[in-house]
Parts: sequence; structure tokens; C-alpha cells
Amino acid sequence: MTQRKRTPVTVRYRKCKSLFESAQTIERRLLKADHTAIHPHLLDMRIGQGRHQQGYFPKLQADVLVQGQNTNKWSSRVTAPRRAESKRPGGAEHAGSDSEHRQKHTVARKNLRQSKLLDPSPEATSQTHREFVNGLLSECRLKTKQMLMERMGKESVELGQGEANITGLQENTLIHGLCDLLERTWGHGLQLKQGKSALWSHLLHYQAAQVKTETPAESPGSNSSEVRTFDGRAAVLRGSLIHDMRFIQTMSEGLSEVGQARAWIHLALEKKMLSHHLKELLLNQELLRQLYKPHAFLLCEEEREQFLFHLLSLNTVDYLCFTRVFTSINIPYRVVIIPMKKLSIAMATVNPWVCVSGESGDSGVRQIPKNTQEIYFQCKNLGRLSTLQLGQENSGLLAKCLVDCVMVYNEITGHTYKFPCGRWLGKGVGDGSLERVLIGHLVSPGGEEDAGRLTGTPPELASPSQSVRNVLGSLGRSRILSVEVQEDMREAANNLVKHFHKPEQERGNLTVLLCGEGGLVTSLEKFLLHGFKSNRLFQRNVFVWDFVEKVVFSIETADQMGDVHVSNLAKGPPCELLCHYINAINASPRNIGKEGKFQLFVCLGIRDRLLSHWLPLLAELPLTARVYEDGALLRDRAAVHSLSRILRTLNEFTVTLETSLVKGIDL
Repeated sequence: MTQRKRTPVTVRYRKCKSLFESAQTIERRLLKADHTAIHPHLLDMRIGQGRHQQGYFPKLQADVLVQGQNTNKWSSRVTAPRRAESKRPGGAEHAGSDSEHRQKHTVARKNLRQSKLLDPSPEATSQTHREFVNGLLSECRLKTKQMLMERMGKESVELGQGEANITGLQENTLIHGLCDLLERTWGHGLQLKQGKSALWSHLLHYQAAQVKTETPAESPGSNSSEVRTFDGRAAVLRGSLIHDMRFIQTMSEGLSEVGQARAWIHLALEKKMLSHHLKELLLNQELLRQLYKPHAFLLCEEEREQFLFHLLSLNTVDYLCFTRVFTSINIPYRVVIIPMKKLSIAMATVNPWVCVSGESGDSGVRQIPKNTQEIYFQCKNLGRLSTLQLGQENSGLLAKCLVDCVMVYNEITGHTYKFPCGRWLGKGVGDGSLERVLIGHLVSPGGEEDAGRLTGTPPELASPSQSVRNVLGSLGRSRILSVEVQEDMREAANNLVKHFHKPEQERGNLTVLLCGEGGLVTSLEKFLLHGFKSNRLFQRNVFVWDFVEKVVFSIETADQMGDVHVSNLAKGPPCELLCHYINAINASPRNIGKEGKFQLFVCLGIRDRLLSHWLPLLAELPLTARVYEDGALLRDRAAVHSLSRILRTLNEFTVTLETSLVKGIDL
């Protein structure tokens, strides 16, 4: 068989013919500009023609008025070459066919729209209003859906609707769009427009009608009693439409009518009362018929109910739009200390004080009156609450109490924050603390146990409860798997890494991730308590701070005791800084107890990127072998190395601690 020779394939270059044509088209466009500016020149005006007497309109020029018939600004844009080309029989035949068709279609649509608007027949008018009503209803459905999908985070990603988190700018834009929609809805079909805001005008009419039928017990002068009495009747008044309006009217923000309406919408949306308030506003049918024409949207019963139903769906998510926007107003707060039921009588002999902190600042120290467990005060809006300092003066016959939790109520937005404690407050009990920093979380209106299920937003972690403390105290005696402790430590560090990788406006509360239940402090405390020997009588709880203080004592007395190994370790910078930080915390004027001191120790170590160096140092000291059992995590080199590597990943981030945590410490 003869084998055929393969002929080589040659790729030939093909000249681009369309490039020259494109260049010619561009040149023709440059030669035929739409507008040609003339050079500056003197006006052709007779002497004295431009002068006129002050205060009188000048005389018009008859010759200019005659020539003014062809002064259309669009006609001058067509130059002479363009006119000449348009007169050619075949030049613009194909180019003008499409434009002529579009012009005819546009004119037809415009005429059809104008005919509908100008048609005085009842059928055409009814059809026009019906289309507008349907448009408002459709826009409400789309806006509420978008707000829900953007706010629900992970659920929106699973459904393919946007990102996992919503920024503050996006949220404000969506809420402002909702405010505009409500204004247009309330402005449709008005008999006579009164004021700049149709919604606020309707609210004022409703308020005036309610004041006429208001009983003396509900008069405007009884605002203080509404807030200071906490029975069921006052709770209803605080959640009423009129109560919200009165607060908006007393705000010292200098808001216009439109601004007041927007503030009222923000407040109602945050309280999850927007649909309820608007439904209550629309129940007065007599007032509606006085303000609106029969074709108005608010008088269309079926569409109105659907409109309110769409707004009701916004109650499934949490908004802090009022709290975070109006930051300069005064907010009334109520703080209630809830002791353990068995020892509630002890609160009568304690003089406690509180300091509430939030995103926008703190309330300062507020002394709680003697023989009471609650305090009411007003201060500048604190934003979303994060921490609460609880302390006492250690005065009285029985200056100690076991506190279950502290509740803080925002009397305007209705938000309730719970700050779990579950520990003693007093000398000689627990860790001897006279002051505690508690981490709070927002409680849903339906109850703490339903917080995550009702709102669609997972509840945040709070202060470690008493049950967690009991578990921590028993870690030295029980056979808890070390794997679980290490997993908790990895999870706490991972949450911090994810926090810093988010955009700044989307981050949560850093204090919760550090000091809350399941946070870094609690996880590290579990790690250091694992395998801890306890020789105390009656097996009382042990504290990591006791071990830390013994470490400092052994380092400082190493030369006197002749311990060469410890003396060599003490010469390094990590060991010197460890002693310096622990001595500074002990010298602090605050009585935060052993648990509070260890919490401050961990927070400062993370902030100053020292904690990853201190942990291997603790593991190398001879004291560790005497205090911990053989199977303890701190005596496991692999576990210590793994934990140190995890803590080292946090060194690349800048940690800013709240003032309530580092108050009184100059480090």
C-alpha cells in the first residue's frame, strides 16, 4: 500500500475589509456635526436700543419678533449638509424607514395615553384609577418581598436572592423606599392636600378625633404615669398609635412633616407595629370618607387589606432602623435586677448600681434606690445595648446577693434586653466580686425561649450562665473528653476570624464573641480547667486566676528558691509581660473578682497579641506539673501547640475592646 503524502496546511492572512468602511463612517460623522457654534460677535443693535428705564420692561423689537418664528432650538441642529443629504432620493430611504416607524408607534402610544387621561367618561376614569391602585399594590408586594429576602440573610442565599448579609446603606435605602410608597398611597385620591405629608396629615386628624373621645386617665398630661406604672394598661398605652405619635412630636430634632412621618414609620417598623397601627388608623371610616374621594386607594377595601397583609409580613424580621437613625434623642430606660428566688430578701440590704452600655455610648453610673430592685432614667439614645456593669458598695448587714439576671427595657421601642448573671455579688462568696460585666442579648416579644424561632434571626450569645460556671468548676474532677474542649476552642476562634473578615458595617458585637457564652474567654477557661487538681475542702469551685497568680509568684521568687529553669524562662519578654499584666490587673481599683480578672486577662492578651505566647510559657513551668493531672490538656504538648497556632491566627486583626471591659486599666 502506498502511503499518501500529507500536504502542509498553510494559514493565509485575510485582509480586513470592514476596517476601512468603519473609518470612512467615522470621518463622515465628524464632517457632519449636529451643531456648529458661531464665533463671538457684536450684536446688531442700534444705539440706545438696549437701554430702558429702571423698573420698566424694555420695548420689544418688532423685527426680532418677525424672525422669531423659525427660532426652534432643535431646528438649528440640522446643518446644511444634513439637509442636502436628506433631500437625496435614495440616501435616507432605508435609514428613515425605521425611525419613521418608531415615531408613529410613539405618537400612537402618547395619543392613547392622553386619550385615556382626557376621556371624561366614567368608564375611562375608573379604568385609570384601577390601574393606579393595582400598581401601588404590586409595588408594595415587591418592596416587602425584597426587604424580607435582603434581611433574612442565609435564607436569601439559599433561594438565590442576593447576598447573605445586608449593609446599613442597603437597609436604609429599602426603608426610605417603603416610606415613599406609603406617602404615595396616602396621597392618592385626597379631597384637599393639607401639609407636605399626606400620611402625617391623616395621623393628625386621627389624633384630634381621639383626643375628643379620650378619657381623663389617658390624657396627654399623663405621659409620666404611662411610663412609670408597669401594669397591663400602661403596656397597652406604650404600644398604642397615639403614644408613638406623641413621642415623635416631642422629639427635639426639628423635623418637618415629612420627617415626622418617616420617623413614625421607622418607630412602628422597629416595634413590629406598622401594619397594626395603619389598620387602626383606617378603622375610622367616617374620617376616611371626609378626607378622600370614592376612588382613593384607602377606600378600596380588598386592595387595602392585601396592602396591610404585605406589611404584616415584615414582622418576621428584626429592624433597628429607629434606634440606629435617631441617635441624638433622649430615650427612657428601665432597669430591673432579678435575684434568685431563694435569696430575694438579700436585695433589701444591698445598694447596687448599674451602668448600661451600647453602640452609641453608656448611661454612666446609675444608683438604684435602697429597698428597690429597679430604676428608671432617661439618657441619650445608647443604640443597641451590649454590656451592663452591675456592682454594689459592700455596705449593709448582709451585703451579698445571688443575681439571676438584669433586664433592661427601652420604653419607646419596646425592646427588652436580658443580661444573664447567675453568680454572687459580694465579698466572701463566689469569687468575691463586687462588680460584674454582663453581656446582653435582645429578647423577642414572644419570650426568651422563642427568640430565634419567632423572629427568623438567631439569638445572640450572652453572659455565661450559672450552669456553665458549674460545669467549668467541675472540669477538674470529671472525665470530660478533651476533644470537646478543643473543639469549643476552635469554634470560638473561628467565629472571631469570620467576624473580622466581614465588612465593617456587617459585623456583630465583638464583646459577645469574646466574653459571651461559648466565647473565647469561656472556651479558654475550659481548656485551663481541664485536669486541674483541687484539694479544697467540700470540693468548692476552683478558678483559673488562682493558678495564674501562683505562676507569677513562682516566677518572681525563682531566684530565691534556686529554680534555674524558671529563672531562665523569666528572662524572656513573654514572661516579663505576663507578670506585668497580671500585677496591673490585681492593682486595678475595680473589684471585679477572680472571674472578671481572668476575663480581662484574656481580652488584653488578644488585643495586644500576647496570648499565643503566654500559653506555651504556662505549659513549660514546673508548677503546671504539680497543679495539673497527667492527662490535662495543658500538659499535652500537641494540644498546647495546636491552641497556640489557633490563637496566632487572631494576631493579624485589630481588636478594639469596649470601655466597660478595660475601665481602670492603663496597659
